[in-house]
Amino acid sequence: MVRVGSRNAAKLEAVRRGLAPFFAQVEVLASDADTGVHAQPLGFAEIIAGARNRAHASHSRGGCDLGAGLEDGLVAFPEVPGGWLNVGCAVLFDGKREGYGLTSGFEFPPACTGPAVSAARTPIGDSFERVFRRPPDLPDPGPGAGPIGRLTGGALTRAERGAQAVTSAWLRFLHPDLYGESMGRVPVRSSEGS
Repeated sequence: MVRVGSRNAAKLEAVRRGLAPFFAQVEVLASDADTGVHAQPLGFAEIIAGARNRAHASHSRGGCDLGAGLEDGLVAFPEVPGGWLNVGCAVLFDGKREGYGLTSGFEFPPACTGPAVSAARTPIGDSFERVFRRPPDLPDPGPGAGPIGRLTGGALTRAERGAQAVTSAWLRFLHPDLYGESMGRVPVRSSEGS
């Protein structure tokens, strides 16, 4: 059982997809969790802290094997024309160990980034919904696919992008010997008969 520090359907699906290759069944529960960071995280420190706080808060509610937290935010990259990339972090917590993973990064349109990195720190998703216009030849999978899903016409959704970070966060649990953990190896679903 995994308790996710969010009620967002895309985040719940990201956790389910990210852990599905390792278990016969992944049961995911939504829960409210305070991120402890600004509504528009800026920089890796805030993004990682938000994900970590979500994972710990959800695990502390009990009744689960893992707490999971996912948090997106903007990271400054002076080498990128717009100066910022949106990056997400996933944290998994079992009460003792934490695993971390990151998503791929992408650029939001400048009309969204400006208000997000200003003193007001307007959440970038709010700005995106106001400025996004679908090109006539690109399908629109709808808001549930997240901004990345809408910008790519559904080629990459928020859930798929988040799932990669969750899978990456699972590495410490999958290979405790490689990460200096004294705990036993976590059983993984057999591929036979799958």
